[in-house]
Amino acid sequence: MKVSELAERIGATVVGDGEREVTACGTLESAGAGQLSFLANPRYVRQLETTSAGAVVAGLNVTSERVTLLRAKDPYYAFTQALVILHGYRKHPHAGIHPAAHVDPTATVGENTIMYPGVYIGPRAKVGRDCILYPNAVIYDDCVLGDRVTVHAGAAIGMDGFGYATHPVAQPDGTRVAVHTKIPQTGNVVLEDDVEIGANCAIQRATMGSTVIGRGTKFGDLINIGHGTKIGAHGLFVGLIGVAGSATIGHHATLGGQAGVAGHLKVGDNVTIAGQAGVMNNIQDQTTVIGVPAMDAAHARKVYLNFMQLPELVQRIKQLEHRIEELGAEPGDDGTKPE
Repeated sequence: MKVSELAERIGATVVGDGEREVTACGTLESAGAGQLSFLANPRYVRQLETTSAGAVVAGLNVTSERVTLLRAKDPYYAFTQALVILHGYRKHPHAGIHPAAHVDPTATVGENTIMYPGVYIGPRAKVGRDCILYPNAVIYDDCVLGDRVTVHAGAAIGMDGFGYATHPVAQPDGTRVAVHTKIPQTGNVVLEDDVEIGANCAIQRATMGSTVIGRGTKFGDLINIGHGTKIGAHGLFVGLIGVAGSATIGHHATLGGQAGVAGHLKVGDNVTIAGQAGVMNNIQDQTTVIGVPAMDAAHARKVYLNFMQLPELVQRIKQLEHRIEELGAEPGDDGTKPE
């Protein structure tokens, strides 16, 4: 495709040779003369002087004397559109439900949904139209998937929540031992429209009611969501995240890798939780938190700056303590120690 034609389709402006043709996409380091690349982070602008890419999608203020640019207000999104145009999405090896998948007779499946081998759909489950379920995805009984939901390999939707009542039980020898009695998990999981669940995620069904993942929310791999949790629309959950039961997370939340949220907390709308942060208290709307325990980003930077200087601060305190002891040992003008 000519660069000029591609630019028109992705809403970009060409600066340079619009007649050049590109056939694929690549990184600034690896792209060749017939490939399109992108520059979204200004820190990498120097790579424009060394890249072999035929053209580069970049921001409106980027300039180059040697590379054809496709300038866009949002270069990352524009390049995403170009990837779709030049490469498209994964082509599935079959249509509909693969013979090696198992769908319970009482379950319902919408039109144009694709199920790979090993998929299991339990009793009374509902799967919407245009969904994709990759190998060994498991949808337990009574769970509901909206339209255009993607569940990647090995994910389990609707297993029992981690619910036990601990109570002393008399033993034959007359002693009483605390025993964990399983609480029936009578609820389900609801994945709303356009949700994507990464590989090997586990989303627990609610004890009562529903665990809900809001529309448009995207999960990375290896994420655990506790029973009864409610997650709002259009969230981004990276990977290795754990959210305990009965938490409520607002819309457009972003959680970095290995973040954790304690149970029964409320996280507001448009909240960003940094990677490895440990959320132990409620978080207000429009807040970015960092650290363990998670704290407001501005405050956390001061805390960690002091923390990194801790050895030097301890040494200074020891020196001051030693100096105070010396002052206390020095005689006063009358020959006595000062009080």
